[in-house]
Amino acid sequence: MREALYYEKRGNKARCNLCPHRCSISEGKSGVCEARTVRGGKLYADNYGQLSAVHFDPVEKKPLYHYYPGQPILSLGTYGCNLFCSYCQNWTLSRGTADVEAQATKPDDILARLEKEGGPNQVFGVAYTYNEPLIWYEFVFDTAKLLKKHGYRNVLVTNGYINPEPLAELLPYVDAMNIDVKSFNDHFYQEHCRGQRKVVLETVEMAVKQCHVEVTCLLIPSLNDHPAEQEALAGWLAGLDRDLVLHYSRYFPRYQLSLPSTGDDIMMKTLDIARKHLRYVYAGNIELPGASDTVCPYCGNLLILRSGYRVKLLGLRQNRCKNCGARINIILPTG
Repeated sequence: MREALYYEKRGNKARCNLCPHRCSISEGKSGVCEARTVRGGKLYADNYGQLSAVHFDPVEKKPLYHYYPGQPILSLGTYGCNLFCSYCQNWTLSRGTADVEAQATKPDDILARLEKEGGPNQVFGVAYTYNEPLIWYEFVFDTAKLLKKHGYRNVLVTNGYINPEPLAELLPYVDAMNIDVKSFNDHFYQEHCRGQRKVVLETVEMAVKQCHVEVTCLLIPSLNDHPAEQEALAGWLAGLDRDLVLHYSRYFPRYQLSLPSTGDDIMMKTLDIARKHLRYVYAGNIELPGASDTVCPYCGNLLILRSGYRVKLLGLRQNRCKNCGARINIILPTG
């Protein structure tokens, strides 16, 4: 445990100001994320240093397709979440708080593991992922700050549900983010996530000014796949930057939602809609011809061939197309 950041005492309660829920928490009770508890009148981050998942993953699994493609990244997670998605694809960590086994760790331990693997030239950094990393805020902040000082990159895979002040304090230590925009519909966020869409959009707007950002939308038949909604999402992202990367992931029945999996036809139709607005749009969790490859948006040259998480860099010279010389919004390994 560590005393939490971003809270205030209010009588015999503590109000957490980390995320928009702003939970008012009584003695011995936890907030909606189930990871922040009042003890002795103080709010504590119960999940500080509690590591429930750790793996070396390809960065494409985050998914990040335009950030260090083909490279492994150390991926860390804890437990808990501040949204309540009825279809959660990783609910055993996000909602299974009481049953999760976790091991205690410190930021120095993470640095030591990376150094043992050969340093930044072998494993370029850490992804905070699996559950919602923003409710692991204190540990992520301390670890990201330490790793940044030693030349490593920090990646957040997040629902973006955080207040502006803590986000602004964390962003200088973040190099890349994949942000879930779960829907472009307020009712969807309220009904299926118990959250507010505008908060997530504000997070995207803040993040694109400071780090590499890719966006993911899990496409759920009949709930968020309407063409008009996806046209609006892609158009909004294009208004920020037409080079923003958008991933559509195939939904599978999970947790409390039993709708059938997203069909190939829905995925392809949605890709076509989004590609009218954005230069880089991909499909995940599904095998569709060319849907995960990167091509030059100017001349059509094949830049990156992907099969699952296997990657071949074919048509790039640094961050430019070998054929026409156009600059591509991609960050490649150095050295």
